[in-house]
Amino acid sequence: MDTTPPRIFSEQRRESSRLRLLTLQRRREDPARFVHDDMIEDIAERLAFVRHDPARALVIGDFSGELAKSAFPAAAQVDEADIVGRQAIDLQNPFPGNGYDFIGVLGLLDTVNDLPGALIHLRQALAPGGLVIAMFPGAGSLPKLRAAIYAAEPDRPAARMHPLVDTRAAAELLQRAGWKDPVVDSHDLKVRYGSLDRLVGDLREQGLGNVLFSAPPPLTRAGLDRARAAFMEQADDDGRVTETFSILTLSGRRSLAGT
Repeated sequence: MDTTPPRIFSEQRRESSRLRLLTLQRRREDPARFVHDDMIEDIAERLAFVRHDPARALVIGDFSGELAKSAFPAAAQVDEADIVGRQAIDLQNPFPGNGYDFIGVLGLLDTVNDLPGALIHLRQALAPGGLVIAMFPGAGSLPKLRAAIYAAEPDRPAARMHPLVDTRAAAELLQRAGWKDPVVDSHDLKVRYGSLDRLVGDLREQGLGNVLFSAPPPLTRAGLDRARAAFMEQADDDGRVTETFSILTLSGRRSLAGT
């Protein structure tokens, strides 16, 4: 029986998207980062609530470095890692280090091919009793964009947007991965747009673009015009479209026994 996970996402395209994110964040005067900032604020609040003060923490996917500054001012050691950049960690393989009291993951998990394996590796990188909090866009995200893309190619639509994980599936995955005290929840982040192009720009600046393994062909000019029109047909009376980013949060621990 072949247990190899399906290749839904392209590792090369994911890394290219991440590199573009870092470039745009550095070069743009005021780049979009509201999804990233929302996740940092949420994780910091959760850590304060549970009064978790790790001596050794690992933060993955924080291109700003703000989570380590705001959440772990007293930590003896905070390692920062990314898919590309300061330190490379492959979420789908055993981590090069372990014994962390806390691991925070911002994004990234929504575009790995082996999500169950990634969740197992996160647990195994923890010290006994250690805590993981991972956040990424989940089911319910970008409904207005999805409708617009479908309208662009009504007869033979290409796969242009990622499949997304919902809370029920995430809870089952955490149990399969052996997390102790698993908790899954989500919250919606609403953003208003005056054009489809601005939304697409925000997605690129935050590394949220298409990284599917089978890259779709570019939209034709006519298809793009249809998508723009369909997007704006969903506008409120003030001419702006309210788009939703549904942020999924997975949290849990490694058992005190270290299993």
